[in-house]
Amino acid sequence: MAGHSKWANIQHRKGRQDEKRGKIWTRLTREIIVAARTGGGDIAMNPRLRLAIDKAKAANMPADNIKRNVDKATGNLDGVTYEEIRYEGYGIGGAAVIVDCMTDNRVRTVAEVRHAFSKYGGNLGTEGSVAFQFKHCGQLVFAPGTSEDKVMEVALEAGAEDVLTDDEGAIEVLTAPSDFEAVKNALEAAGLTPEVAEVTMRAENSIELAGEDAARMQKLLDVIEDLDDVQEVFHNASIDA
Repeated sequence: MAGHSKWANIQHRKGRQDEKRGKIWTRLTREIIVAARTGGGDIAMNPRLRLAIDKAKAANMPADNIKRNVDKATGNLDGVTYEEIRYEGYGIGGAAVIVDCMTDNRVRTVAEVRHAFSKYGGNLGTEGSVAFQFKHCGQLVFAPGTSEDKVMEVALEAGAEDVLTDDEGAIEVLTAPSDFEAVKNALEAAGLTPEVAEVTMRAENSIELAGEDAARMQKLLDVIEDLDDVQEVFHNASIDA
């Protein structure tokens, strides 16, 4: 099963995220708080919180910080109330962009997101304007050189929807969001450790950008990602780094 070339884009994105490591604890803290508030503080009964805590541990967040944020969200400590908001818009060359935020001030957040889009060559759209170009799914990506046969056998047996291999040999496993954890656990139990493992908004098609357009698109994405209230940015631009 062949797929689009995604490995370079995934590595590029991870590299950009590593450069902004200082902000990641803030984002993880908000995700833990919202996950615990909406689904409860018991990780055995709350897959979203379990995934958020796994990410926090991977980012070396101290256990005390994690517990304090869960307690804050479940009412054991006073804290700020965050709400989740999604914005949709267009970047360079008509590339589709989804911006997921957590905020305690909706007016401030929409003003900042709109300003970033307009100043750096994009346009903030209406709800639903680009979301149809993405699929909400679980995504696990394995580095080139991983056994495609083994990944396919384990993943499909565990309930994955599809297994794709891109032009560079990277293997991408797609799942329904509800099946993500079971598939991830089965793969890891078989000794298959993904480079990327997340529930995401996956672009169905990509727009190729190079040269000045690629640089402008990267600048737009960087500015949006640097906004304090932004949690995740999804887009369908294939940026020639």
